[in-house]
Amino acid sequence: MLATEKSFDPVPMLARELDIPGAGVRAVLDLLDQGGTVPFIARYRKEATGNLDEVQIRAIEERRASLEELEKRRRTILSAIESQGKLTDELRSRILSCTARATLEDLYLPYRPKRRTRGAIARERGLEPLALRILEQPGAGDPQGEARAFLDPEKGVDGGAAALAGARDIVAEVTAETTEVRGFVRRITSRQGVLVSRVVPEKAGERTKYEQYYDYREAVSRIPSHRYLAMRRGEREEVLSLRIEVDGEKLVQGALRRMGHAPGSPFSGELDLAVRDSVKRLLSPSAEADVKATLKERSDADAVDVFASNLANLLLASPLGEKRVLGIDPGLRTGCKCVALDETGKLLEHATFYLAQGDRASAAAADRFLGFVGRHRPVVIAVGNGTGGREAEKFARKVLADAGIGGIPVVPVNEAGASVYSASELAREEFPDLDLTFRGAVSIGRRLQDPLAELVKIDPKAIGVGQYQHDVQQSLLRKKLDDVVESCVNLVGVELNTASAPLLARVAGIGPALAKRIVRHREERGAFRDRRALLEVRGLGPKTFEQAAGFLRVRGSRNPLDRSAVHPERYELVERMARDIGVRVDDLVGKSGLVSKIDVEGYIGGDVGIPTLRDIFAELQKPGRDPRSTFAPPAFREDVQTLEDLQEGMVLEGVVTNVTNFGAFVDIGVHQDGLVHISQLADRYIANPHEVVKVGDKLKVRVLAIDLQRKRVSLSARSEQSLTVTPLG
Repeated sequence: MLATEKSFDPVPMLARELDIPGAGVRAVLDLLDQGGTVPFIARYRKEATGNLDEVQIRAIEERRASLEELEKRRRTILSAIESQGKLTDELRSRILSCTARATLEDLYLPYRPKRRTRGAIARERGLEPLALRILEQPGAGDPQGEARAFLDPEKGVDGGAAALAGARDIVAEVTAETTEVRGFVRRITSRQGVLVSRVVPEKAGERTKYEQYYDYREAVSRIPSHRYLAMRRGEREEVLSLRIEVDGEKLVQGALRRMGHAPGSPFSGELDLAVRDSVKRLLSPSAEADVKATLKERSDADAVDVFASNLANLLLASPLGEKRVLGIDPGLRTGCKCVALDETGKLLEHATFYLAQGDRASAAAADRFLGFVGRHRPVVIAVGNGTGGREAEKFARKVLADAGIGGIPVVPVNEAGASVYSASELAREEFPDLDLTFRGAVSIGRRLQDPLAELVKIDPKAIGVGQYQHDVQQSLLRKKLDDVVESCVNLVGVELNTASAPLLARVAGIGPALAKRIVRHREERGAFRDRRALLEVRGLGPKTFEQAAGFLRVRGSRNPLDRSAVHPERYELVERMARDIGVRVDDLVGKSGLVSKIDVEGYIGGDVGIPTLRDIFAELQKPGRDPRSTFAPPAFREDVQTLEDLQEGMVLEGVVTNVTNFGAFVDIGVHQDGLVHISQLADRYIANPHEVVKVGDKLKVRVLAIDLQRKRVSLSARSEQSLTVTPLG
């Protein structure tokens, strides 16, 4: 009987692989199957899962999917072999116990439909019995004499040599299809192989960004993901050629042992020749392709993890909050596009200022800019860090200083992705009559007010914090980045009455279509009075409400719990706590002294345990607390605005814009991020840059080297006493 979907239980394997108790794994799978979202399960079902966090729950979700794919493939293979009448009990057992896709495919290989190979042609010529003699390695016999029994000129076997050659073709294919041999060759290639990169002859002598890989070797087992992806890109662009070198004789000898080679047999030489042919022509190319595929898969996963980490830090960057902002999209020739935004990000006014058209024009621009500032009284001026950004910052600071206006910081803002938002359907719907560049200025201003709320409107790949994001498997990248955005949005929480549809769409259980209906409902009927009013939205039922409610905030609600992360299903419990200490819920929320009087142990029962009670107590003490840090603007040097202004040894403050496996890129205000190599990130040895820096960090750096031709800057974050120079790569 074939393995069926009903008989497949992934829990034992998941528990073993992920080192998670089986009860927790089963609870997660049951909750996911019931429509639970990862943020909801992690936050509000801790007792059921054994307090598993989001990372563990997502690992269960992802690995379950891959195991189900493996099981589906296993059933297909069993069915295919059984239909051929070749499914033995031993083979069935080996297939059912197989846990790796590569091994499963190795087991299926001898039964897979084949094209017309050299071995197949030899079988058609009747040479299989001779091949079996070679495989048997008998203690006696005469290969040449036995071969003459298979002569058949009409079939192309016109001599003993031809017969033995055909038999060896069959043996070579049998060797290549032997699971143990394939596994051995793949294993040695992976563990002992060396990846060799060479420049293609046509590009020799040319200067390209791949020069360091023109003649490069590195062990397959040690090559880091970013290096492999870089070389693969070079190969795809036809600059490099890649191959894996491995000790061929070791492969041959290992294969011979596994094929039962008997040196004393008269047929030993024939098996030796067949196995050597198999290793060179069939096994090595296949193993190399498999190992390269595994390297790519591993590199993709590493690169996606780097991107996800950077994106999370960027999304959770410190928000300015609900304060008035002027947003400036800088431009030298076309002028700076300036917008005024109110506390909620609403566009109040827009204008263009030309900064570099003569003294009279500059004076007029200064007067207009002062009037703009005077009308809207911003708390901060946000300037995009693109071309003309430093000039626009300098202009704004000078105008304010000359007018004696202090206390309004002029802050550079990473504008990566702003142009993507500007041209999006969402931006056109929001500002149908506004020029693209003004939409960009709005995005720049809003991402200072609340980076998370604004950046969710942009494809994460356009934000510029990835590592080879265009080279990795796109479905893997998309899934990981969607998970990160969902996680960040639900960690922070969303104000129901002001959130945009893209932001609401990321709330657990909602999605794009329902988010638009929520916004439409809000526009037509006014602000939601409380969380329960969400159930009045068409298409939003109890299950969605259960998933989403705890992550939504309603600041105008009479019930103070609607402003917190306490789930509505626990309101009755909180009300009981308040009654037990003789106060109203309104008096309890936000009062640490009163909350501390509650006996935690007294409320354990049913599906409520210590993890849930701790979360409730934390929310009662600081309801709706934003987990993000307090906003503080970076301080760039006024006298450093271009690469030409830099000098070796100069100490600057910068902002980390991207963290990769080989170091961190830092914006130091010269329109070209500098690289702090991993060896220069700390005085101590670090294995991973993420140990010491993250996107958005302010970092004091020293200029080590400047390459004006290639527009590269090498920086160090190490103390001066331990400084060593790393050449520009």
